[in-house]
Amino acid sequence: MKIIYLPLDERPCNRVYPQQIAELGNQVELITPDISLLGMKKKPANREALWQFIETHAGTADALVLSVEMLFYGGLLPSRIHYLSEADTVASIERLRGLRNKMPQLKIYASNLIMRTPQYDSSDEEPDYYADYGQALFRRAFLLNKKTRLGLSQEEAEELQAISIPQEYIDDYETRRAFNIDVNSRIIQLVSENVIDFLSIPQDDSAPFGYTALDQQTIVKLIADLQLSQWVHMYPGADEVGASLIARAYNQFSGTRPSIYPLYASTLGPQLVPLYEDRPIHESVKAHIRVSGSLVVETAEAADIVLAVNTPGQRMQEAPEQGERDITYASFRNVAVFCEQIAALLEAGKCVVVADSAYANGGDLELIKTLDAMGLLNKISGYMGWNTNCNTLGTVIATAIFAQKDSDAYKIKQHIYLHLLEDVCYQAVVRKQVTEQILPQYGLNYFDVKAHEEIIAGIISEQILAEYQLLVTNCLKEFSTTKIKVYLPWQRMFEIGLEIVI
Repeated sequence: MKIIYLPLDERPCNRVYPQQIAELGNQVELITPDISLLGMKKKPANREALWQFIETHAGTADALVLSVEMLFYGGLLPSRIHYLSEADTVASIERLRGLRNKMPQLKIYASNLIMRTPQYDSSDEEPDYYADYGQALFRRAFLLNKKTRLGLSQEEAEELQAISIPQEYIDDYETRRAFNIDVNSRIIQLVSENVIDFLSIPQDDSAPFGYTALDQQTIVKLIADLQLSQWVHMYPGADEVGASLIARAYNQFSGTRPSIYPLYASTLGPQLVPLYEDRPIHESVKAHIRVSGSLVVETAEAADIVLAVNTPGQRMQEAPEQGERDITYASFRNVAVFCEQIAALLEAGKCVVVADSAYANGGDLELIKTLDAMGLLNKISGYMGWNTNCNTLGTVIATAIFAQKDSDAYKIKQHIYLHLLEDVCYQAVVRKQVTEQILPQYGLNYFDVKAHEEIIAGIISEQILAEYQLLVTNCLKEFSTTKIKVYLPWQRMFEIGLEIVI
């Protein structure tokens, strides 16, 4: 199967992860634009070159997986800061219609995010005024929406009254949100016209009230009015969506629908609402299984794949806080029993992948040590534990789909190894250490390491490998002498690129 893939942006999680996942099996060839065409952070991609890339390859492809943010705006961050016109939108819409008319055999799978509303002050990924008014913009919309739906406490009413934001910033932000929700609506209309075969609408950093929740209501109503719930899915997520849609395209092309059973590490885990999301974990599990073209089943016996979800006990924390974790990570959860269940399922011949969602922004050290001690890191078919719960879910479900058929055992182990390095060693441990202990020595900060990027990347590489050698001592011996190269795609600490040096 040949798939044209246009990612959400140029970062490894969107550009490289889907390629690595597809390569676990031998079923799919991904055709992806060169990184030089994809823009750089806030600098938009060359959209005309991307259209030409699609049109060049569409005649020989079975499917097109595209990000509307990339094709219409030039990338994820450009979609949050643009000054495009309605004419720009109309031109892009008509070009998609033209592509469908020329290539009726091409299956088109699209993603189009609901624009996020970060809860903090930072202009790193937002308009410049978000550095001073980001939290205020979020809280203002949150409280106004809550006032309408549920009412406010006296304390909340006083907080709303005290918020002060220049009107020009409110107008700029809300005008862009209105523009983007109009694009969302037009893309949904293309599904009703059969121009797009399937549309995923992930919610990035969602919350129960505020701008994102209001936009969600608009989109939910439109999907219902057009009776498109089978072909348009909306759920929390963002950076995993490329992998999810590639998995769906493959499942539909091959006529398969894998059955997946979710196994949870804690009693309350399925009902907990994770950090950065707006609904219980089990609801997101169901949504991400469904968007991949797979089926949720109620027993492990009925499943082709077991999705082992490592959940918190009662409250989710950030991964770097594991040294001072909440007591319910022990009292409301039993990691040993969870790993014994995984071992039994593997012994029974099941394909098991681990979604490590116990913490936000990094893997669970206790879980990895236990899986390693029991020899299970050599036997599972996939591991992810990065960023948000839904980022993890989407990518690990896609991993399972490609790992269960005609897969390369060595590539599966290498994939697990890479995510242990990045998701656990870097995100949970090394990122905080380097930020607090190394960056100040060079006059750098979390959001900007450009001046000494190569030095910092080298230090990160050394510390990741040192942490891994302490963490994993029993499994994956074939990688014990492996060398790695780290790079910083956006010249900041949040994400890294990680490659094995041969």
